[in-house]
Amino acid sequence: MDRLFWIKLLHTLIWVFFVGIIFYVLYSGITGKINTCTWAGIGLVILEGVVLLIFKMFCPLTILARKYSDSNKDNFDIFLPNWLAKNNKLIFTTLFLIGLVLVLTRTFFAQ
Repeated sequence: MDRLFWIKLLHTLIWVFFVGIIFYVLYSGITGKINTCTWAGIGLVILEGVVLLIFKMFCPLTILARKYSDSNKDNFDIFLPNWLAKNNKLIFTTLFLIGLVLVLTRTFFAQ
């Protein structure tokens, strides 16, 4: 199998990992079940955001995959439907921020 396949597979697995974390943070915020895993997840997502900022809003795997493809599709580097790859940052940043606000509100302002 070619290198692009392996990059896409790794990128997809990392994406699934972070989506799981984002949903866990959201779940924690909704239910109030906030624990060490919640805070670790928040830290990991923030770290991911820093990495994206360093690489000008591109995942380093996207930059690597570009060496093996000249496709203009948003999902050339990941096994996601094109519409989801295109709107990925908007959708999951929004969900994360909602979860983060709920967690912070429950932690610092709950009675």
